[in-house]
Amino acid sequence: MDRLIVRPAQETDAQGIADIYNPFIIGTTVTFEEEAVTMEEIQRRIRGVKSIPMPWLCAEYEGKLAGYAYASRWRERSAYRFVAETTIYLAPAFIGRGIGKVLYGTLIEQLCASGIHTVIGVIALPNPASVTLHENLAFIKVAHFNEVGFKFEQWIDVGYWQRILYLNARE
Repeated sequence: MDRLIVRPAQETDAQGIADIYNPFIIGTTVTFEEEAVTMEEIQRRIRGVKSIPMPWLCAEYEGKLAGYAYASRWRERSAYRFVAETTIYLAPAFIGRGIGKVLYGTLIEQLCASGIHTVIGVIALPNPASVTLHENLAFIKVAHFNEVGFKFEQWIDVGYWQRILYLNARE
């Protein structure tokens, strides 16, 4: 993994991020978005995540953008301020190489250091690769919602995985 670099995302990464994400939008039920996103939309999202502030990270493997991960607020109410929802996507060529575990692990470390208490992963089901990644990083399945998404003329279930990072909330 010495050829892997995990770093903060920049707006200049937006086209590469869109190139990774858009095939998931148009060809899978992994995401509930239904229309491809533009580079400009990804730039707007990066700015939004960083303004919260939450981390948005990119993984480069041998100089190529392999994937990205970021965190966002789980809910808007102030009592949820110590909870983050996480997202990770890898380019298909980089799946199964351990890159996701390093990238996601780095995101979790940064969230813990920033005072986040609980991390929530939301997974459209079935998605065995994402379930395995979350469970390998000590997430526990805490909820299952039947038929809450409708895409490609089918109903899709969603599972919630949770990981508690530490016990005391910080102000």
